[in-house]
Amino acid sequence: MKNNSDPLFERFAKLDFTDAKPVAGVPALARLQAQQGGKSRITMRLDSDVLAVFKARAEMTGGNYQTIINQALRDAAQGMTLAEVVRQAIRQEMHTAK
Repeated sequence: MKNNSDPLFERFAKLDFTDAKPVAGVPALARLQAQQGGKSRITMRLDSDVLAVFKARAEMTGGNYQTIINQALRDAAQGMTLAEVVRQAIRQEMHTAK
């Protein structure tokens, strides 16, 4: 499994960030991040078997399990049915197999 699915990971993986500050510690960056409306850090509890499924799927695809969970939540929020999600996954797998 890859360390990170971010394409820039290799470029920055060996840099020393020991003196780096979190975004919250730099007011200008915190404001910029808030304006961009990116992602929010949350804590949530998932059943172990559910988490295992997403981690296994991430390992098989070489992706990140958090990204896959995020997409599943987005699909649910947009009202996609389980059947539609399965169809989409099958199409994606067929396209990848070509």
